[in-house]
Amino acid sequence: MTIRNEMLQLAREAKEAGRVMANLSSAVKNDLLVRMAAALEGGSEQLIAANEEDLAAARERDLAPAMIDRLVLDEERIKAMADGLREVAALPDPVGEITGMWRRPNGIQVGRMRIPLGVIGIVYESRPNVTADAAGLCLKSGNAVILRGGSESIHSNTAIGALLKEVLRKMRLPAAALQVVATTDRAAVLELLKLEEEIDLIIPRGGEGLIRFVSENSRIPVIKHYKGVCHAFVDASADFDMAEKICLNAKAQRPGVCNALETLLIHKDIAETFVPRIVAALRQAGVEVRGCEVTRAFAPDVTPAGESDWPAEYLDLILAVRVVDDLEEAAEHINRYGSLHTETIITRDYANAQRFIREINSSVVMVNASTRFSDGNQLGLGAEIGISTTKLHSFGPMGLEDLTTRKFIVLGDGQIRP
Repeated sequence: MTIRNEMLQLAREAKEAGRVMANLSSAVKNDLLVRMAAALEGGSEQLIAANEEDLAAARERDLAPAMIDRLVLDEERIKAMADGLREVAALPDPVGEITGMWRRPNGIQVGRMRIPLGVIGIVYESRPNVTADAAGLCLKSGNAVILRGGSESIHSNTAIGALLKEVLRKMRLPAAALQVVATTDRAAVLELLKLEEEIDLIIPRGGEGLIRFVSENSRIPVIKHYKGVCHAFVDASADFDMAEKICLNAKAQRPGVCNALETLLIHKDIAETFVPRIVAALRQAGVEVRGCEVTRAFAPDVTPAGESDWPAEYLDLILAVRVVDDLEEAAEHINRYGSLHTETIITRDYANAQRFIREINSSVVMVNASTRFSDGNQLGLGAEIGISTTKLHSFGPMGLEDLTTRKFIVLGDGQIRP
């Protein structure tokens, strides 16, 4: 069978299975996830054995230590995957929710009901835990899911998928609701991205290169974010202790993630005092600072910032710093160089806080809080499938509700249109 026919058959089976999953009760779906969690824990030995094959190949290819660390499956990480499935099982089920109902003058009632999207394709890199996390969220929201992980984790992903599919079989549910693409051939991804009749949504998770590859080749709608160029604006009225604490947390707590701070904007009225203070604090935390001319006037030994620094996603202990005239200039900078991910203002001025919320065109906008809170779990979604900066149909961290859409329902009593 050709790769094209193999992917087409896989997608058609997933679509058929999705119709069954869409009509399952919350109780059945929750039971499914709880049993899947137990299966992961019970199969830890075989998961670790499969993972060892991936790790051996990674070492042979001389992958970076950070990449190898992301690949590792041990007892602790397997337990975390299982706990994640149990957490998703405990979340409210959005499917079937009526989000509004109103009566028209002719007596008909019109409402909107949440329904699953259908078949969701996830294309991802490195971390095997995504296999379990994505499966749990997609199945709980009544969807079928096709999972295509990176070649570096093929044995781990296949082993996780096999354990989860066996639970579906034991519950007499369609195993095709959860498909793990078994080939590492990149052609399989290209073929999946052409199947707009069978797959309803594609979510790529990984680096900017992967996401652009998927976006440029897909005929199917893609939920994506290319990168996280997150900003903090320290307003003239900011509490300096608060501002320092937030900026250090946002930059240095975990610099290699998409919600880490990449550019710090400082109001000119406080620059003389705050710039030397925050630069010293950042340096103590191991952060390299790259500053504009005004920043360097108050901290002369800071590395000069160039135009390429403002749109940069460093994913490292590097921070660009710019002094701006006012909130308007800060907003202009963010809306020009930002990536629609996450921005925060540190201020004691209520009017400026409200203006910042209104004028900043990003998926998450914060007041007096670290950008590191831009995460589905931290925002109360329970879990997240990814982050969207595309606005359609979702914007920001995506939870269960974002894996559904809404259909109109109309209740009549014999009405006809005149």
